[in-house]
Amino acid sequence: MALLGTESAAARWKLILEVAMSPDRSLSAPVVVGVDGSPSSLAAVDLAAPQAALRGCPLTVVHAFIWPYFHVPLGPPPLGPVDGGLRRQADDMLAEACLRARITAPQVVVHGELVTGAAVAVLREYSRTASLVVVGDRGLGGFTGLLVGSVAVQLVAHAHCPVIVARGTVDPAMPVLLGVDGSPANDPAVGFAFEQAALRSVPLVALHVWAHPASIGPGDMMPLVYDPGEVQAEEGRVLAEALAGWQGKYPDVAVDRTVRHGGVRTRLIEATNQAQLVVVGARGLGGFAGLLLGSVSQAVLHHAACPVAVVAHARTDS
Repeated sequence: MALLGTESAAARWKLILEVAMSPDRSLSAPVVVGVDGSPSSLAAVDLAAPQAALRGCPLTVVHAFIWPYFHVPLGPPPLGPVDGGLRRQADDMLAEACLRARITAPQVVVHGELVTGAAVAVLREYSRTASLVVVGDRGLGGFTGLLVGSVAVQLVAHAHCPVIVARGTVDPAMPVLLGVDGSPANDPAVGFAFEQAALRSVPLVALHVWAHPASIGPGDMMPLVYDPGEVQAEEGRVLAEALAGWQGKYPDVAVDRTVRHGGVRTRLIEATNQAQLVVVGARGLGGFAGLLLGSVSQAVLHHAACPVAVVAHARTDS
């Protein structure tokens, strides 16, 4: 288990160099899971370890240790047990998470890293060289009334790689569910969903939902009267075009193309009851371009009945 210090930093930079030189980062870069000792973060470990096994890559278990910023004593209290203190508590928690990962996936090389910093900042930095980051939907602290914790919400909006948020239940017999809107921004999510279906050896359900005819270009007026059958057929073509290139890359993945009429958020959330994972893009059609996380992604993140993967375009920001 790597701890704070120069050795940990040197090992991290060595891993970064190895990943950068790898011919296929998507499968050779490590899976990273953030832990804080909460039941939700342990559920994230249970998701992350099999992912590392399927990808044939290492698993890095990370705990963001923020207490040094508050200049409080980290060692055992003067009158307390010698094995007490915040630092020992963090070490024990990290060791427990690593042991859980090794039991779940014995064939995976597991590294534990205790890093000084806030959780979102630390995990975002790890996302630069990770193939995937996994977190729980609710951690320790925060406001208990929130459906999803602030770390998960902020991380999916700012990470440099796909993020899976552990929530709901996982039935390995269920398919992977993909929300498709047909926009270019959705393409990375489509590719990730195909990869997940292939790795898990399950079908892919590609769901495209329309509420009204889509505009053809800027300034187009929406028709007041339209033929629902014609619109349904046109939306089917949008779905087929969004999947075409990826189906050629993953010919062994069985795809169920589904086009529905109704509210996008409602239909997609309903469909998560019959999926082991739902994949959405961070941003889709409509909404405000300045937002990093779209309204559909937000709704699914808060209400899905299964784990949620959020996949954004490659980031160029620092």
